[in-house]
Amino acid sequence: MPETTNPPPIVGLHHVTAIASNPQRNLDFYTKLLGLRFVKRTVNFDDPGTYHFYFGDDLGSPGTILTFFPWPHATRGSLGVGETSATAFSVPTDSLAFWESRLLIAGVHAQRLATRFGNSVLGFADPDGMRIELIAHEDANPSRTPRNSDVQSENAIRGFFGVTLCQAGFESTAEVLERMGFRRAGEEGNRYRFSADGNAFGRHVDVLVQTQLMHGRMGSGSVHHIAFRANDDAAQRYWREELRRFPLNVTPVLDRTYFHSIYFREPGGVLFEIATDPPGFSFDEPLESLGESLKLPPWLESERGAIENVLPTISLHYQRSIDDGR
Repeated sequence: MPETTNPPPIVGLHHVTAIASNPQRNLDFYTKLLGLRFVKRTVNFDDPGTYHFYFGDDLGSPGTILTFFPWPHATRGSLGVGETSATAFSVPTDSLAFWESRLLIAGVHAQRLATRFGNSVLGFADPDGMRIELIAHEDANPSRTPRNSDVQSENAIRGFFGVTLCQAGFESTAEVLERMGFRRAGEEGNRYRFSADGNAFGRHVDVLVQTQLMHGRMGSGSVHHIAFRANDDAAQRYWREELRRFPLNVTPVLDRTYFHSIYFREPGGVLFEIATDPPGFSFDEPLESLGESLKLPPWLESERGAIENVLPTISLHYQRSIDDGR
């Protein structure tokens, strides 16, 4: 592809994909407790006997999507270098007391962490031990609150704030992030922040250098990969060629039905993806009924009966079961 002085920008994260164990427990935690919308129920295209769940805002907007492969018999992962150690969501500045109370009432231990780059942070773990953070800040984007959530819009999760990468070193990962258009925006102790320009969801990537840790073991509670946004197929092609010249070992473009993907492992060991914004999650079902039925890609439709027979039964139910003081 010819050189250009105006490369299509990567504005932030597209989605984060993690591993869970119990599908129903995972579904209930992220919809009933955190108030996210169940955007899509499909299968792992590489392992069709396993669900692939997508959670996000009401529209399933890029930059809000947390996805899971729920493997019922998965063993718990262990955190170490070469992994994403925390996934952070953006919430309004005055909402942390609401979230702290809501989580504690539900039996989830939530802890106010030290202020980070001027923002207040609430940390907790999901049922599989995945570390989640809520970052309160003034420029939180407007809410597209899920229509079935009992969390009011003034407290609702907006989308991603960013992720923290746990690394043994710093320079090589920093070089890749900077090549992708993330600028070095701050440093606090052994934490280095890289930020994309603009105000898109998920525009911050922190590199946390922890030389005392060994490499982690992937399992339930582990982040499998993080995906960055490409505006369209042309932008993705540009970045594929740019990263190959780095050089990095980048996959061919893969069709994930709701976006097109390329993957590569950055030098610190974290699996990165660049995913296109289109075609989006309303590609195969109306916005009004997102997530209500199992959707399969065309090449798996002939196997629907066999797939449905092996998938665990799940129930999507929205209940105002948590006393949030309203």
